[in-house]
Amino acid sequence: MSRHNGRVPEPLNPEEQRFRDWLLHETEVNGCAVIEVPPDEEGAGYTFSVGAWRRYGVAEAVVLGLPEGMGPVLINAYLDRARSGERFLPGHVYDEFFDGVPVTVERVNKGHYLEYFGSAFVLYRKGDFPALQLLIPTAEGQWPWSADAPMGFSDWQHVLTESGRPESWVPGLNGP
Repeated sequence: MSRHNGRVPEPLNPEEQRFRDWLLHETEVNGCAVIEVPPDEEGAGYTFSVGAWRRYGVAEAVVLGLPEGMGPVLINAYLDRARSGERFLPGHVYDEFFDGVPVTVERVNKGHYLEYFGSAFVLYRKGDFPALQLLIPTAEGQWPWSADAPMGFSDWQHVLTESGRPESWVPGLNGP
């Protein structure tokens, strides 16, 4: 839906304008729109927010590879905590999103914005918003970058940095 190419964005077509109106409504009523994309042959499903930056000045969020219906729960928990004043720092571990399951965050590289936040470009026409990826370990406590993570886990919940690994911290040293 985006036509972002470094120039002034073209006017929205009627369908895009209706979608933008819906995003603005969701942002005003619920704090942001939460969009869930199901898995397909290309990869894992994902869920992301649109409007948190506009409404509360907090980074938009994305989570990959959770069972259907769990992504919105995590995104809404993030939004509830963020709009209450909590700030999320990459590499820090946050508890109590799910029953005893820790969460960490990493900054999303702008090269992933169009793929994982494409709808957000209808609201943020120039793509000028910060974004964090919410990352969770397996039930056994293995993160996607862990040497002992299950086969394919890092493909299912890949890290949206340039390198595909945490870049804001060193795993095991100053982060999980």
